[in-house]
Amino acid sequence: MNSIERVARFMQEKGLTLVTAESCTAGLISATLADIPGAGSLLDCAFVVYSVDAKMRCLGVPQSTLASHNLTSEAVARDMALGAARKSPANVAVSNTGVTDATDDRIPSGTQCYAWVFKRGQADSNPVVYTETKAFSGDRNAIRRASAEHALLGILEHYHRHHPA
Repeated sequence: MNSIERVARFMQEKGLTLVTAESCTAGLISATLADIPGAGSLLDCAFVVYSVDAKMRCLGVPQSTLASHNLTSEAVARDMALGAARKSPANVAVSNTGVTDATDDRIPSGTQCYAWVFKRGQADSNPVVYTETKAFSGDRNAIRRASAEHALLGILEHYHRHHPA
């Protein structure tokens, strides 16, 4: 069983459903999970919000967050995940934003920022949120694939932090 199949089995066992808020991965997180048979019961929806305007319009990322943080930041990833969590009945939200190319002198190519939101119920006003920044190497598609896999594996890691055995 590969790592993504392990994530899918774990999500099924725990009754987890996922909403994604994806920028750099452009839907690859949800598509990677959708490759697994039975993924229909695990995925609610995916927001692909590549532009700044889409992040604000579709997920409600505040202009203040965007003005005070770089797009490749844990703050933006956090607001993306929280926005997706508010718009979906899913009990887990995962977001990703980052760069694959040398487009910003201040941020190394391959830098990826994530947030994972775990809700206790559909109307959870105080969900648990984890954020992380990680760097990957390779060409843009290798970085995007590694980033999508890391986002899904993070569900396992952070669920266990939130629900210790």
